Amino acid sequence: MIRSPRLAALFLALLGGLVGGASVAAEPVSTSRFGSVAIDGHDPAAYHTLSREPQAAAVDGTKAHEVEYKGATWRFVSAESAARFAAEPERYAPAYNGHCANALSLGEGLIRTDGTHWEIFGEALFLFYAARGRTRWLEGDWETYREAADAAWTTLSK
Repeated sequence: MIRSPRLAALFLALLGGLVGGASVAAEPVSTSRFGSVAIDGHDPAAYHTLSREPQAAAVDGTKAHEVEYKGATWRFVSAESAARFAAEPERYAPAYNGHCANALSLGEGLIRTDGTHWEIFGEALFLFYAARGRTRWLEGDWETYREAADAAWTTLSK
């Protein structure tokens, strides 16, 4: 029990912000724990131009090039990259709004990612919490894993 009226008011304000913030976006986006920056500030459009073998490092976006999408702030390396994303966010945004594709496929729920472990399957960008999830998808039947992840996403993103 919180005895101080000031602490109680602060607690309620914080709780309201957390609950209210979660309901703003139509779907959950993988953001930092204490902010609204998606996928740890990595440029989602840049992944589509990176080398996949060997896998290149994700590209950091900057505060100078931001786009608001689905209640989150997405950062980009350049104005051109931000414009590409703004024109076609469905093409460049990662599947499951950046949550771990592998965790979803295994029924483990919505796990945040930081954008460092990634792969493009088909034309879609998938992010993973850890390298072993990406490896599982690369070495296994990613299409079957995607079906399971899609089903979990449909349930969990509502």
